[in-house]
Amino acid sequence: MNRTDAHTALTDLLLTPGLDLDEAADRHFAPDYRQRTDGSWANRTEFLDHIAHLRTVVAGGSVEVHDELSSGDRYADRHTMEVVKTDGSTVRMEVYLFAEFAPDGRFRRIEETTLMLEGADADRNLGSAR
Repeated sequence: MNRTDAHTALTDLLLTPGLDLDEAADRHFAPDYRQRTDGSWANRTEFLDHIAHLRTVVAGGSVEVHDELSSGDRYADRHTMEVVKTDGSTVRMEVYLFAEFAPDGRFRRIEETTLMLEGADADRNLGSAR
């Protein structure tokens, strides 16, 4: 079984122009997916609303994975996400992510916290903006 990972999922969701959002989501997230970012829970639909919004403000970027661990159905990583927004500004966030895989290798649940490294105060909620 192939399992997804944060780098591949984020690249498909935000950094691959032309890839349909539903197709990208179906590759990496189970139907019962839910996510908590900085204390706020979102179901799969709410999460996809968030990604759809980000696709309107993100022009490009990169994901750098610093640490990554997997054991059984559990996954964790620490990564830095850098995005260049459509207005030309840059946002860098360090993300601490803990996840559970569904039996098919897609994410069933992610709980993460974010730390802003660079960007405007207005971008602090970029990790959960809709």
